[in-house]
Amino acid sequence: MSGTSLDGVDAVLAEIGSDGHPRLLYSHYLPYPDTLRAQLLALHAPQPDEIHLAALAANELARLYAEAVGTLLDGVGRDSVRAIGCHGQTLRHRPADGYTLQIGNGALLAELTGITVVADFRSRDIAAGGQGAPLVPAFHAQALRLPGTHRVIANIGGIANITDLPADGTVRGWDTGPGNMLLDAWVTRHRDTHYDRDGAWAASGRVHPGLLAALTQHAYLTQPPPKSAGREQFNLAWLDATLSSLDDVLAPADVQATLLEFSAASLADAVKRECGGAQEVYVCGGGAHNGALMQRISMYLPNLRVTTTAALGIDPDWVEALAFAWLARQTLHHAPGNLPAVTGARGERILGAIYPA
Repeated sequence: MSGTSLDGVDAVLAEIGSDGHPRLLYSHYLPYPDTLRAQLLALHAPQPDEIHLAALAANELARLYAEAVGTLLDGVGRDSVRAIGCHGQTLRHRPADGYTLQIGNGALLAELTGITVVADFRSRDIAAGGQGAPLVPAFHAQALRLPGTHRVIANIGGIANITDLPADGTVRGWDTGPGNMLLDAWVTRHRDTHYDRDGAWAASGRVHPGLLAALTQHAYLTQPPPKSAGREQFNLAWLDATLSSLDDVLAPADVQATLLEFSAASLADAVKRECGGAQEVYVCGGGAHNGALMQRISMYLPNLRVTTTAALGIDPDWVEALAFAWLARQTLHHAPGNLPAVTGARGERILGAIYPA
């Protein structure tokens, strides 16, 4: 898995039994080189020769994925590995226009590793009228649902998404808004680092009520699910335009504090508005390590238990990678990987394109 945070590759080796429940065996993280990160970020906007540049980046990603797989499987017999599930790196996500684009060159990855690759998970759901995302709620329902308990799983990556796992009834899920994306972009601009460790810089500033009010006016936040978001909705250009509309000139740390509040508030608001009766919230993804962010989410949801998926036996760093291992298994077993109530697709669909070894 490599997500909207553009930080690197999360790789896991999972054993999935006949009941579909995964067991994490090994994990490995491989950070993106700064040059690749910059190339991928630039490709999120139109530019000259972008088809060629995207193809080159896809090849570099495939080589990076192969390196991650090689390290992960050091000492493990490759014949025991059925397939690699590879989400790829999203460059465009435009379900309203009927397409999504994740690059990574699955054919090259299969060639480099000698292992069957399952990739391009989102496109079939979009072809069926869905959002193509989020896809992890189906995995959350398989691995983390508890009968008799109303749980919410919150994945906070670049974009935040939640899965509503009611005690009874339909599983739902959607993107709530920005997670780490704006926080990372702002701290990179001002502090020459890729993320705000534990939210320390944000904690040094003060929330600006005017900016927070302006951010929360984003039209996406009030749209009913199914819905999904990305850099198309939440990006530095939008933040800069919002800042320029204010009468005040804000200190960078105050902007960071307000962005953190925005991420926490938008996620918590979605839980309160759409997940009535929820008892527990379990957080995974990079945001689970941001103590300041976790504290603010807990403050907004005082009557719910808010903790990380570690309490459920799955390290929050590896939940999404596990999800795509599970989704690859679904594909190979000709089983659906989407939840129509989550994505809005016309029905269940088998997801993914298979590149045989």
